[in-house]
Amino acid sequence: MTTAGGSAVAPAPRPPTRFRLPRGFAAFRHRNYRLYFSGQLISITGTWIQTLAQSWLILSLTTSPVMLGLVSVCQFAPVLLLGLVGGVAADRFPKRSVLVVTQSIYGLVSATIAILIWTQAIQLWHVFALALLLGVVSAFDMPTRQAFVVEMVGPEDLTNAIALNSSVFNAARIVGPAIAGVLLATVGTAACFAIDAVSYIAVIGGMLLMHLTDRPLALSGSHLERLREGLSFVRRTPAIYLPTLLIGLVAAFGMNFNVWVPLLAKQDLGVGASGFGILMSSLGVGSLTGALSIAFIGRLPAWHLVLGAALALGALEVLLGAGVGLFPILILMAILAGLGFSMTTTSAMANTRIQAIAPDPLRGRVMSVYTTVFTGTSPFGALFAAGIANGIGTPGSLAICGAATVGSVALIAVLGHVAGVPITPRRRPPALEPGD
Repeated sequence: MTTAGGSAVAPAPRPPTRFRLPRGFAAFRHRNYRLYFSGQLISITGTWIQTLAQSWLILSLTTSPVMLGLVSVCQFAPVLLLGLVGGVAADRFPKRSVLVVTQSIYGLVSATIAILIWTQAIQLWHVFALALLLGVVSAFDMPTRQAFVVEMVGPEDLTNAIALNSSVFNAARIVGPAIAGVLLATVGTAACFAIDAVSYIAVIGGMLLMHLTDRPLALSGSHLERLREGLSFVRRTPAIYLPTLLIGLVAAFGMNFNVWVPLLAKQDLGVGASGFGILMSSLGVGSLTGALSIAFIGRLPAWHLVLGAALALGALEVLLGAGVGLFPILILMAILAGLGFSMTTTSAMANTRIQAIAPDPLRGRVMSVYTTVFTGTSPFGALFAAGIANGIGTPGSLAICGAATVGSVALIAVLGHVAGVPITPRRRPPALEPGD
């Protein structure tokens, strides 16, 4: 609702369903979140099936590892260019409406690729063009989806909801690749894309069934003024820009598994499509474990834990690169599980710390900075990792990128010290405020 002067006023939130749940599942008290979670579980499983199918499709159309990196550039570089605009839109328009539109477009793109494959008309440029379209849509979807969480659960269950969102993403990371491996080996890539297209019906239906209260919207000022307001808040708040910068560097150097794992499966280990799915599922097992651990901790993660998780990610990548050709496949799977744990805890803890500070009217813009840096740097990291793999092999790419991740953590720790953000918590930490 709005006042006579035009400013948005949020009515009292609808109380959550009252029944006892373990601390790790507190967000499920809220009906809206239960609907969202159920839809996401189906939709993200479909997305992981599509992700593996896309990588396999590219390697079927071309043998160049660089093409895997270039498709990532097409899919995620638009977020770097348009992500901040997407954040302004997230604060200006009802978030559910934005998400229904973006999720619908995702489904149509997957259906289009499935039809192109079935009709044997698919070409490499089709994959690039549709990946570019997905990137443009993601620039609006990602910050809106991040900022939408608090509207479903309120601030009291925000940390738990973020961790559970990461849990469902990584549960799907386990199930999706395993299903994709079977489908790729039996019925082919077209079925994978078709399943992904149908899966979006679940998340769209869930959002349409939600009962939402009005939230404050950024109605005053021009788009440019609202954008500057969000950037200014991030710039003067070290507790936001430090984890954002960290996640950007880690995403660029340490999260290029969509490049590394298919290359390991196809070229270094020779395990085929089904083995590719198993390797990705191993990564997902570790990721799910990490997400659930955060959900059950139930408190704001300390800064040194974020840095420690990112440091472990880099170190394990160096170990994986050194172990290819030396370690048995089961050991490599265990290392991938450790990598999944480190990757998920790093991103989920950074996300939680940022959302704990961001005020409601600025939340979309703050999260757009986070998602722009996180997702926007990923394609360049993928291209970097693929280029090294093309030159000296995938193990060398893992080792170099892992070392760069370790160096990035050291850099952020130094910047935090200069900004007055202690690595370890004080004996009696005060409430987290801008500037801490």
